[in-house]
Amino acid sequence: WLIQPARGTFKRPLGELSWQGVVVSLQRLLGSDFVVGGRTAIEAQGLGHYLSQTGPSTIHLYGTRPAPGWLAKLPLKQKFRVHRTQSLFKAHASPPGLKSGTTREIPTTLDWPLTVSTPERAFLELLDQLPRYESFHQVDALSEGLRNLSPRRLQTLLNDCKSIKAKRLFFWFAERHQHSWLKQIDKSKVNLGTGKRMLVKGGKLDTKYLITIPDDLNAPV
Repeated sequence: WLIQPARGTFKRPLGELSWQGVVVSLQRLLGSDFVVGGRTAIEAQGLGHYLSQTGPSTIHLYGTRPAPGWLAKLPLKQKFRVHRTQSLFKAHASPPGLKSGTTREIPTTLDWPLTVSTPERAFLELLDQLPRYESFHQVDALSEGLRNLSPRRLQTLLNDCKSIKAKRLFFWFAERHQHSWLKQIDKSKVNLGTGKRMLVKGGKLDTKYLITIPDDLNAPV
């Protein structure tokens, strides 16, 4: 007999319902273009600064279509937050994008792998979520550990990225942590827009990238 976790969904009675199983089902069985992105993708690839023993509380998914209604009704401790890929990227707005190197498959305890954003793409997704879904201090801790990113892949994604905020934050955090791959990125090819961006109230304006940053993050690391 099948079990019905939420109206319109069914699962076999063996095994526990997990967020990985839900996403794999969306990707492999239902043909959805959702990929795991942002902080969730970074942590799923073992790049999180402080990995929680209980796992992530929010699962960030990126796709070109709305999520099915039953996704928010599943009896899971994690919440799913769905983002539109096309609001952040142009040419790379259609996952899974394995051929372009913007996503990859990672193994799971299930029969199928999980499709996630590469660390380079996940970093830009993470930055785009500031300050609404992520805090500056959390992003600062995560960006510090991203020392082995591909400058070629970063250049491609930056050229394609539509978010001025995310691109300015990218260079700010990269310079703050003095990542070696930054030297191989041609900033002149990246559109950083014009005008100021207020990202945090009461913060200090960074005069180079014209973004407001929390006062306690302005000191060098």
